[in-house]
Amino acid sequence: MTWAWKRAARLLPIKDLRRGAIIAAGLLVAVAVVCARLAVLNAAYRIDEASLERERQLFADALASRSERVLRELESVSATESARRHIRGNFDPEWANASIGLRLQSFFHHDFVLIADGTGRIIYASPDMRGFDADWLASIRSELKDLIESVRASAGAEGGTPGNSRPGRLARLQTFQGGAAMVAAVAVPARDQGSSAGDPGMPVVASVKFIGDAMLRDLASILQLRNLRRINATPPAGDDYPFDLTDTRGHVLARFAWTPAKPGTEFVHRTLPFTSVVLAGLAVLALLVATYMRHTAATIARTETRLRHLARHDPLSGLPNRILFGERLEAVIEKVRHGGTTAAVFYIDLDHFKDVNDTLGHPIGDELIRSVAQRLARTVRDEDLVSRLGGDEFAVIIPGGFDHGALQAMAARMIAAICSPYSIIGQSIVIGASVGIVIINAQVAGAPDVMRHADMALYRAKNEGRNRACIYDGAMDADLVKRKQLEHELRLAIETDALHVAYQPVVNTSGEKIIGVEALCRWIHPQRGEIPPSEFIPIAEHSGLILALGEQVLRRACLDGKAWPELTVAVNVSALQFRRADFVEIVERVLSSSDFDPTRLELEVTESTVLGNADSVELAMFRLKALGVRLALDDFGTGYSSLLYLRRFPFDKLKIDSSFVRSIERAADAAAIVHAVVSLGRGLGMKVTAEGVETAEQHLFLRAAGVHSMQGYRFGRPSSAAEITRRLAEPKSSRVGDGTAGLALAG
Repeated sequence: MTWAWKRAARLLPIKDLRRGAIIAAGLLVAVAVVCARLAVLNAAYRIDEASLERERQLFADALASRSERVLRELESVSATESARRHIRGNFDPEWANASIGLRLQSFFHHDFVLIADGTGRIIYASPDMRGFDADWLASIRSELKDLIESVRASAGAEGGTPGNSRPGRLARLQTFQGGAAMVAAVAVPARDQGSSAGDPGMPVVASVKFIGDAMLRDLASILQLRNLRRINATPPAGDDYPFDLTDTRGHVLARFAWTPAKPGTEFVHRTLPFTSVVLAGLAVLALLVATYMRHTAATIARTETRLRHLARHDPLSGLPNRILFGERLEAVIEKVRHGGTTAAVFYIDLDHFKDVNDTLGHPIGDELIRSVAQRLARTVRDEDLVSRLGGDEFAVIIPGGFDHGALQAMAARMIAAICSPYSIIGQSIVIGASVGIVIINAQVAGAPDVMRHADMALYRAKNEGRNRACIYDGAMDADLVKRKQLEHELRLAIETDALHVAYQPVVNTSGEKIIGVEALCRWIHPQRGEIPPSEFIPIAEHSGLILALGEQVLRRACLDGKAWPELTVAVNVSALQFRRADFVEIVERVLSSSDFDPTRLELEVTESTVLGNADSVELAMFRLKALGVRLALDDFGTGYSSLLYLRRFPFDKLKIDSSFVRSIERAADAAAIVHAVVSLGRGLGMKVTAEGVETAEQHLFLRAAGVHSMQGYRFGRPSSAAEITRRLAEPKSSRVGDGTAGLALAG
């Protein structure tokens, strides 16, 4: 097909091609106009149909509502204690006429009111019963017989009859004396309604209200139905819509008609002049297209150049994007393979950038990305390539041979430039950066391997504490294999319940009484021995295993904690767990299956948990609080420590990070921070716990500072559930003495 078009382009003159293009465009426009017109007409028809259906439904609902109103009006005067006395006892026609007949006719405009005794005989009719002959009374008795029997049957049935939730009352649409009417009936039971079941002699009060012209005028005004009227069997003239009113058996009671609103048709008529103008405008436009096409070629060329630039550059920072970076990387690799000097790739990832986006907003985050790009560009040479790969990831290609020391020095300059404080829209921001470095030599297989190695080096830099650079070496492949193997073995350990839970005591300020425990996951590998949580928890979070692991630890802690009814059991919760939509349901299920008191469960979360998705996290916290579960903010002071978290989220406790506790003896600022956190927690009505207490001096300082509880090696290492039970049984054996200060140094 492409070859045929090229051949046709060579054979036909340029003017003929242009003329043909204009004709084709004109035909397309004409077809588009016709299709648009048909679409408009079809839409108008559907709108009219929907409007008519709405009017029909409104009219039917209005009649049903009026029928129910007639029933309620009748019930208001007949379902009373006075009615029972004057109708079921010695029938008082004067009272019936004054209190029922005249009231319904005068106040509610009912047309007929009748009372039938237990045999079905009409004993009262209003207007004046004396004006009706026996034949008329017999005819209305036959017309109302089915209604009266249904009312009596429902009054005697337990819970009413189908379609009538309240016994002894019924309303329906039916013909009465040749006209469509709303007929209602209410049974008059004995004082003890329960004794009326199956009572064949129960009197019934009935009322009739015809669907007349006055009612139709009222409905037409309320429902905005034009020309609403009753008609005979002859179809209405014009576009009026006929409506058949039927009873429950499908018999036609009456026919009505009205002139339906047609919003779709009216819209089409109103837009017809504009459509004509549009068609004329299209004709003029077709003439202008020919002139415009002569100037299009140059514009297209300029646009292609700009689009080519945009396709290869990041619109936010202006740096080359992943596409251009990949092209340049392939070119550098090819040059090195053909004898060129070695080169290096720096893979840079910003630390805590997501926190900036979540706390300060995306506009500030975008401005921060632009600032980082400018700083990086200033730290490299003109021949070096700085690119943004996406999100908070950057990469730099530096050609030329450099030794490891020079590469580390370059990375240090980049990190220093990135880590310097930023001032953006009145906000002072400090972020970090981790760098993975790969040296490109003749043995490199290709660009994918280079980026894979850079990612490994970056992972190592982050694991070693961030704000540093690591150069890839072959051992990192072995580390990757080790991590994958460890992940596999961790999965098996979770599936086979091979992990166990240790409990670290939380004590009161004197250190002599255990008031709670913190559940800590431990993994004793059959070959490797004990694997520290700092090694397997990050793997669990990275692989998603933390969800199953966290639920397993929570369940074990609740089961073990049942043996310590006087203790609070604290369980750490990962941010990945807390952000699950069904996390609250999981906690509730575990509490229910373990029969553990929710008020003794304390979930510890870090500040990273509340960063991002703050609304869903807040909702989950309040749902947990409604269960009785307590919430603690763990490692307070190590993150952003925003006071907004403490105001917005319903924390019960603050836990001072152990890094501050370890420093209070040698750093005045750490001691000041501890005092400030304690005062803040007390001011907000929260309990304050200090972690990592190891020495007697730390214990005394924290006690004087006013913390509510402490935990650390001074008061006991994490131990088994059985050991906690033993300590509770022998409280004197767990008292803090002079010799316990060295526990922390023992391991």
